[in-house]
Amino acid sequence: MKALRQVGWQQEPELCDVDEPDPGPGEVVVRVGGAGACHSDLHLLHDFPPGLLPYEVPFTLGHENAGWVHAVGAGVDHLETGQPVAAYGAWGCGYCRSSRRGLENYCERAAQISGHGGGLGRDGGMAPYMLVPSARYLVTLDGLDPVDAAPLTDAGLTPYHAIMRSQGLLVGGSAAVVIGAGGLGHLAIQILRAVCPATVIAVDERDAALAAADAAGAHHVVRAGGDAAAQIHELTKGRNADVVLDLVGVEPTLALAASVSRPMGHVTLVGIGLGSYPFSFFSAPYEVSFATTYWGSHPELVEVIALAEAGLIEPRVQRFALADAADVYRRLAAGEIDGRAVVQPD
Repeated sequence: MKALRQVGWQQEPELCDVDEPDPGPGEVVVRVGGAGACHSDLHLLHDFPPGLLPYEVPFTLGHENAGWVHAVGAGVDHLETGQPVAAYGAWGCGYCRSSRRGLENYCERAAQISGHGGGLGRDGGMAPYMLVPSARYLVTLDGLDPVDAAPLTDAGLTPYHAIMRSQGLLVGGSAAVVIGAGGLGHLAIQILRAVCPATVIAVDERDAALAAADAAGAHHVVRAGGDAAAQIHELTKGRNADVVLDLVGVEPTLALAASVSRPMGHVTLVGIGLGSYPFSFFSAPYEVSFATTYWGSHPELVEVIALAEAGLIEPRVQRFALADAADVYRRLAAGEIDGRAVVQPD
């Protein structure tokens, strides 16, 4: 079968011939319905040098995946062939304290595991079939098209986790700022509207993204640049934001996040833009907490899928064939994707 593979560091992906997988004990082969193209894949392909990550090339790309159960290994008795499923993407050891809490994204033995998940050191979903090493990683779908469900496993789960860690601040009268209204941002806005009463302000530099943010339910949209901080200050009646989600992560967005935070607020850096922010006693309002997050937990993915099945969130999806997958990443890098690009391998 054909698969889009990362064959080397700092180079373009290639469409290669690979063997169709067979499941061993406890494993499941999924017929892939959709595999999302994530901006973080661009860092894998173009930015990270050999030796930076604790796994090697080659591997099949695609770390947000959904489809149908195709074959199961010995001991898997609760899944049926043809059953629609979404795949939790962070494959941990399953035994450490974090893993047993469902936080395999923070597995304490990650450095000893060969690959962090499908599409991240191990073969992902940009192929007709994908081997999932444990049935516990699969969440069954009830009425969701796997193409629409695929982005929920990262583009939905990642902002959901970032939002829920700050849930105590997102009360009546609060404000949340979402910087970057693209693949993750349009879902972050919908999630905020679904789970809390906060006023949601979206920031982006692109007209299409601002329009998407408005359609996703943002109360206000602000163009990035010159007077963005002043506009947010005015929109919040001088209080600024209780929670800021930076889904970009470059120096200007981090500076904006710090400048529009209120005392005791949260700034959560999600985007891997490789920017930094100077920290000192007077660099931010008092008791502002700065944090990074990585993905989300397995139980949180169940909750994200439930929100989608209830019609409270819906990814904006552009569909592409596997033959066009390499070009998808070029379009993603050029800012030409509206919402989330999903590759349909079949």
